[in-house]
Formats: sequence, C-alpha cells, structure tokens
Amino acid sequence: MRVVLASASEARAIMLREAGVAVEIVPARVDEDAIKEAFRAENVAPRDLADALAEAKARRVGISHPDALVIGADQVLVTAGKIFDKPRDRAEARAQLMHLRGGSHELLSAAVIVSGGAPVWRHIGAARLTMRAFSEDFLDAYLDAEGDAVLSTVGGYRIEGRGGQLFSRVAGDYFSILGMPLLEMLGFLRARKVLME
Repeated sequence: MRVVLASASEARAIMLREAGVAVEIVPARVDEDAIKEAFRAENVAPRDLADALAEAKARRVGISHPDALVIGADQVLVTAGKIFDKPRDRAEARAQLMHLRGGSHELLSAAVIVSGGAPVWRHIGAARLTMRAFSEDFLDAYLDAEGDAVLSTVGGYRIEGRGGQLFSRVAGDYFSILGMPLLEMLGFLRARKVLME
C-alpha cells in the first residue's frame, strides 16, 4: 500500500525514508491558524490541538489519495499553559528562545493516519525538554549560524543540529522531538503489512 506524508517537513520525510518507509510527499494545505484560533477559543488541551492539526492535514491529502495510507503530523510546544507556534522571523525566534531559556517545556507530536477518508491510527508522543540558562551572546551566535532554519520549527530549534546546545536535559521520545512518534508509527505500518514483520 502507498504511504503519503501530508507535510512539507523535510525532517519528517527524512525520518521515514531513513527508517525504510517508501513515502510520497504531498504537503497539506490547511488553515492551521484558523484551527488553532478555534481550539484556543474553546480552551482545548494542547494535545487535542496537536491531534486535530495532524488529522486535518491527513484528511485533506487523503481526499485526493483514497487508496493510500496518508500520514498527517503536527507539533505543539507548551510551557506554563502557553502554546508556541513556529516563529515568523528572527526577532520572534529570539523572543521565544529567551522565554524558554532556563526552564522546561513540553513538546507534543501528534500523528494521524487516514485511509479511505477515515482515521485508522493516531498517536501523540511527548517529550519534556529543559533549556540551559545560555547567554544572550550565545543565543545571537546560534541564530546567526542557524539562519532561517529556526523558522521551520516550533520553538526555534532543531535539536538534531546546533540546537542541541540549547538544552541541559531531555526526557521522553526523541523522535517526537524531531516531528513524529516514529516507533509507534512503524509498528502500525508493520501490522498493516506495509513493512516486514
């Protein structure tokens, strides 16, 4: 069975391909801001928001690929009840990282798989990350080195790269930090005979 990733995330595509999943990339076009606004207005839990965003992406792409398993994924970063989005520019990335500096936050990664227009699998992975109290000089050097890459990730960091230097402790699922709960997803794909047992 074909597997389609409803995401433009290079990290997610690499993760799946390096795990041996032959995946097609079809970015989903959904109004994430409208979904987030509606869920925030209803004071919905962050994990439910992540799940709803992942499902919306999978369903959107699933319409045009009814014969495939379509993966939707999304992340939500939350600390002290505040949900963070991807930064829009360097100044916003800097402000987010300053807010997160010296404290802990939770990163929730939801994945939903749709087949024939209906969800057939879902999982939310979680990790708790603690940022060290880095200097502002370090932060500016980090932002200079990473450039626009910080704009593609919630929280403004790529832990698999230079962003690893921002942290003093990480607990939870590493793959969820990268963008999706990979091990659980691979288990589902094996159960569906997409991958060998």
